[in-house]
Amino acid sequence: MNTTTIVAIILALVCGLAVGWLLASRAAAGDAHRQRMEHQAELERANETLSQQFRALSTEAAATQQRTAEHTASQTLASAQRMMDPVSQALRQLDQRLLAVEKERTESSASLKEQISGMRDLNESLRKETASLSTALRRPQVRGAWGEMQLQRIAELAGMLDHCDFRTQSTTTANGTAQRPDMTVYLAGNRCVHIDAKTPLEAFLDAAATDDPQLQREQLGRFVSHVRTHITQLSSKKYWATDVTSPQFVVLFLPSDALLQAALSNDPSLHEYAASKNIVLASPSILIPMLRVIALAWRQESIVESATEIAELGRQLHARLGTVADHLTKMGKSLTGSVEAYNSLVGSLESRVMVSARRFEDVQATRETLPTTQPVTSTTRPLTAPEFTDPAFTDRSKQS
Repeated sequence: MNTTTIVAIILALVCGLAVGWLLASRAAAGDAHRQRMEHQAELERANETLSQQFRALSTEAAATQQRTAEHTASQTLASAQRMMDPVSQALRQLDQRLLAVEKERTESSASLKEQISGMRDLNESLRKETASLSTALRRPQVRGAWGEMQLQRIAELAGMLDHCDFRTQSTTTANGTAQRPDMTVYLAGNRCVHIDAKTPLEAFLDAAATDDPQLQREQLGRFVSHVRTHITQLSSKKYWATDVTSPQFVVLFLPSDALLQAALSNDPSLHEYAASKNIVLASPSILIPMLRVIALAWRQESIVESATEIAELGRQLHARLGTVADHLTKMGKSLTGSVEAYNSLVGSLESRVMVSARRFEDVQATRETLPTTQPVTSTTRPLTAPEFTDPAFTDRSKQS
């Protein structure tokens, strides 16, 4: 066999191997294609199965999640409701309180309207009464009666009762002329003070009724002039000259503090002028303390009188106790003498009479036994107090 043959054999073998490999490759390719198709089909079936399982799991998970969400929401709602209960209760209480407040406001508003209406009516009534009073006080008789009423009222407030401390409208006579002060206040120690009430209101009311400053000054000047005239007239009566127990002055009483204030504000020298005329100007705020001092003096006088009366009663009781002591001493001596006489009689009876009487018992002339007579051993208790035993004290008691 030569080289060419060998080469040809090798080439033949190589070609055969190539053809076999090609055929084998084609067969393998067909098998691979079938396998790929089968794998793809399996993959599609697995995908479908997985899809179905996923859809089932998704549905179940959604249902579970929904149930969980509903449960969580229910719990959250319950918790929120529990948290909101106090708030709801507070809101209900607030609502009730608001209703009550509104009711009270409505009632208060109605009451306030009623009170405002009442005040309006009262103010109107007061206005009418003030106008009537102002008109009435312009009449001299009414002014005088008002001044005297104020004077008596102040005296009563000060404790100066009519039956013991003061009297109104007393009459005195001087130079054949009857004079009558509005009130005479009696002082302790048989003294008295005369008081006259003056009410120069006409010019004062005119000044109060106007808003013109110039007219007010004119009317107040006229008012001060009226007060000066009253001072002069009251000084000319000289009540102190008819009653030696009265101090040398008279009290001119103005029944309102506003009257005295207005008079002194417009004429500061009015006090000096009144003093020069033996007149003391007084308003309620001055007269009340003055009368209370007088009432205090009366109470002190009453205390002194009571103390004097008590001292007299004590002196009488002391003297009578001395007399009783004398009687007791005499009675004690008499009782002591009686006891001594009784004991002497008992001794004589026992030593002389009873000895002979008991012999009847010895001879059996009688069955009765004579009792034994006992002497009195107690004595009267003597008085030991110096008021009863001191002769000098007893003599002083008898002399008093």
